[in-house]
Amino acid sequence: MIHFKKSPENPIYGGPATGTLFDVYVTKERADGPYRMDLSWRPKKALAVTYSIDGIHFGEMQITLSHDPESGWEDNINRNGVLKIGDTYRMWYTGQARGYSFIGLAESSDGEHFTRIGSEPVLIPERHWEGMSVMNPCVLYENGIYRMWYAAGETYEPNVIAYAESDDGITWRKSKINPIVVKNPGKEYEQDRIGGCQVLKHPTLGYLMFYIGYRDINTACICAAASKNGITGWKRCKANPLVTPDKGMWDEDSCYKPSAYYDAEKNTWQIWYNGRKKSDEYIGTAIAEGDFTLDDFED
Repeated sequence: MIHFKKSPENPIYGGPATGTLFDVYVTKERADGPYRMDLSWRPKKALAVTYSIDGIHFGEMQITLSHDPESGWEDNINRNGVLKIGDTYRMWYTGQARGYSFIGLAESSDGEHFTRIGSEPVLIPERHWEGMSVMNPCVLYENGIYRMWYAAGETYEPNVIAYAESDDGITWRKSKINPIVVKNPGKEYEQDRIGGCQVLKHPTLGYLMFYIGYRDINTACICAAASKNGITGWKRCKANPLVTPDKGMWDEDSCYKPSAYYDAEKNTWQIWYNGRKKSDEYIGTAIAEGDFTLDDFED
């Protein structure tokens, strides 16, 4: 059974000088390259990026996109995901205003200076189960199709995970069987709701999802599930919850929004997340040896 151990250097990023940092999205353009961490910077109402060689020690943040209060839907921006396709970086992000959340799109040639594509969001809450918010976009590009997993529901914390597809990354077709993953009242760690996720391709599982499970509105942990096609048949990991709050520590109240990377050379998984203690929220990490197998998931 896979077991994640928190880094003794936690929190690895953020502190009183930065203020709240949350909802990271960690990627690598190539196996021997640096880790790229995109993250939300609450005091700046902005999105930022920072880099690391070892996944523990990250450099200075640089703002990649700031909020646009004149837009009508971006009083705040946060919760983004960045995907490089060819020579272009595409960023899907969350804009928030008047209690609603929307998903927008921006592009960049260098991965650090982004320009919005259009003046309106590319995804909005429309279905009853989406409530007032769509947020936390995670996008993969496969066989000429953009595939998005996103959270929806309430604005303070979302309730479900949904799925959509697009030919251009702008106009989206929401799945008719949404939401694709909902809370499981039988699991204490996600009896209240589930939230923001990252989905990755996996050679034997098909698709591996790391997501937030909420015991209650103020207590969250990190979980995983697997699906052959990334849409249906999600099976929870038997080791859930993978990362939980530690009493008396910097993340004693909640562990939120996971982003994960598998190092094939070391045969290790690493998860980055934002931990909260009262109103303080910074970035931490946890590492597990070995890879997930089919036996790690419920029947």
